[in-house]
Amino acid sequence: MAERSRRTVRDLRRGNRARVLQRLYFDGPLSRQELGPATGLSSGSISNVVAELASEGLLEEAGVVDSDGGRPRTLLRIAPGGGLFVGIDIGETRVRVELFDLSLTELARTDRLLAQHGYDVERIVGHVRSGVSDVLRDAGADPRMLLGIGIGVPGIIERDAPEAVGGPGAVVHGQTIGWSAVPFERLLREAVQIPPEVPFFIDNGAKTLGQAEMWFGGGRGAGAAAVALIGSGVGASVSRGDILDEDLSNAALEWGHTTVQLRGRRCRCGSIGCLEAYAGAEAMRERWHEAGGPLPPDADDETALAALLAAAYPRPGGAPDPVAVAILDETAECLGAALADLVNLFLPERILLGGWAGLLIGPHLLPQIRRYAQEYALEHAVARTTIGLGHLGPDAVTVGAATLPLSDFLARGGTRPAPTVRPGAGVASARAAAPVRGRSAAG
Repeated sequence: MAERSRRTVRDLRRGNRARVLQRLYFDGPLSRQELGPATGLSSGSISNVVAELASEGLLEEAGVVDSDGGRPRTLLRIAPGGGLFVGIDIGETRVRVELFDLSLTELARTDRLLAQHGYDVERIVGHVRSGVSDVLRDAGADPRMLLGIGIGVPGIIERDAPEAVGGPGAVVHGQTIGWSAVPFERLLREAVQIPPEVPFFIDNGAKTLGQAEMWFGGGRGAGAAAVALIGSGVGASVSRGDILDEDLSNAALEWGHTTVQLRGRRCRCGSIGCLEAYAGAEAMRERWHEAGGPLPPDADDETALAALLAAAYPRPGGAPDPVAVAILDETAECLGAALADLVNLFLPERILLGGWAGLLIGPHLLPQIRRYAQEYALEHAVARTTIGLGHLGPDAVTVGAATLPLSDFLARGGTRPAPTVRPGAGVASARAAAPVRGRSAAG
């Protein structure tokens, strides 16, 4: 009974810390008086939590504001120097590693190109290892301040997989990149030189993009939103609920492998007629090349897509290439039809197009994409949905990856797991929490 009581008190304390940190992170700076109604905690609880968090270097003062006839109120905010996060995007053309402080301000970044070697697992693990080391060194950062490493990857993520597929930890099934049950978390844990208690958070890149847009970008304030990641491949995520709601859900979808054309083009996943075979940058490059587009045989996806857009939308005085126009119109129709499926299935308030290719084609194709979505979706559902571009630019996947450990850290009230040993997998993070010392949406 005493142990149960201790657990209850500990959980209550951690929950109070989490409420204060989350409210300050997304709505701060706030005064102690404002934190009371915002969190539902008593003034005594607020005072205790604030004092505790400030002593651990997680909160700091952010000036004072006058009150109506009373004493000036001190504003509080999350202390940027209270911890560090690493966000990593395993993209189609590069591995991007960024180091952030607790406010998600970028401190350092590095890119590792993938063009020559593709998705060789050992090479990518090596890129992550050296990238993390480089950003910590470049920022002059202490690895002991790391609160977690978040990674966005293509494919389906299986967590705590059995020994048969590589041991505990996240396993990646990336059919389009040739990864079959890759024990990615275990490989990273063995290779990356960080303190053993620092946790890894591995998820689908479309989901990390969606979380970034929901927290800081075009999805903020929406009850339900879908975010499409369009790069060399195609993916999407659907989010429901407020960012401070315990019922918030954020699910990655293999949207790029839904069928948009019966007996259509062969997709790199092996199936036929997939959206990705028409709307992915790799597929657009192939279609442009097959149609006789003026491309060098070794042109990469980014170069090819830029050339395709330049041919379809030339500078003033130039004539549009009708073949390029037809390819892009087909792409817009396939995207519009696939977005209509998202509208009919999930009834989102907003749909955002992101990813480097999505942001490149969006300014040209959005009117067509919207028109086709309206043609293919249910009238009432699509009338309630806005379709636009993501707000965070090409770094959104990396920022979203960093929100994975940040979200966990905030939910645990600013505590981190202590190291423990998991049989067969080396050192990994545990659930026991201990205080840690030391992009707010508001600051």
